[in-house]
Amino acid sequence: MTSEGIPASAPARTERPGGAGLMAGRTVSRVGFGAMQLERLSGDRDAAVALLRRAIDLGVDHVDTAQFYGDGFVNDVIRRALRPGDDVLVVSKVGAVSDPGGPMPLRLAQRPHELRAEVEANLAALRVERIEVMNLRRVDAGITIPVPGDQVVDLDDQLAEMIALRDAGKIGAIGLSSVTPDVVRRALPAGIACVQNVHSLVARDDDDLLRFCTDERIAWVPYFPLGGAFPGLAKATDEPAVLAAARHLGCTPAQVALAWLLHRAPNVLLIPGTADPGHLEANLAAGSIELDQETLASLDTIPARPLTFPRP
Repeated sequence: MTSEGIPASAPARTERPGGAGLMAGRTVSRVGFGAMQLERLSGDRDAAVALLRRAIDLGVDHVDTAQFYGDGFVNDVIRRALRPGDDVLVVSKVGAVSDPGGPMPLRLAQRPHELRAEVEANLAALRVERIEVMNLRRVDAGITIPVPGDQVVDLDDQLAEMIALRDAGKIGAIGLSSVTPDVVRRALPAGIACVQNVHSLVARDDDDLLRFCTDERIAWVPYFPLGGAFPGLAKATDEPAVLAAARHLGCTPAQVALAWLLHRAPNVLLIPGTADPGHLEANLAAGSIELDQETLASLDTIPARPLTFPRP
């Protein structure tokens, strides 16, 4: 046993959930793990470590995180769970910082010196010398928080800092999050490995951007893949067509919604998150669900809903 209470050696890695995809030139599981939900286990660190360890042992080799998740708790869990030889691609993000005492649990940190400070914070928390993929979390699209005037920062200034960090070996590849098609096009010369935007059966504003990323061989990593991230937003799992498909296939509505995303394009990589071991296994199993043409056609008729952030 290690000092963290987990076995010193893991079982042999199973097949990659969802099959193989590409991120920053590396082959990874198409169903990865979004670590944000581990914050819900902040009162039981051992349980959080065990859950992530279970994901890795089930074949997950793509984990998405941020230093502002749980005010550093999530990155600490990742550091404790990973072992030499796991070969897990850890993707983090900058653009915000924890603000436990503020009106919201995080605040924007978009200025270049703040991006650098957050990269350093990720490196220190994970105890690594380089983060292989670092996403620049902007506020151009999707669900975001109000933007103070001093946080309106030009993309070129941010990319210059990210490139400098890459040249210094502190990060590997650069990704983008919560961005418009114009921002992605402007950023292409910097070399973009992935785009993380809101995308689900009920939030399809970025269908054209997904096609563009597919053509450019940029990984597409949808967040909030089931919709319903906030009260008042549509949930894919409430849709009659999703419920009917789940009954037909003998699986859960959430699995149908995740499988639909995987069927959209080969560059789609999922990072569903959970704090529940049963939900973890169900999410990973969604990667093996085949949707026939009739089911896909039925799901494609679900109307997309306008994506608006619920303001206080």
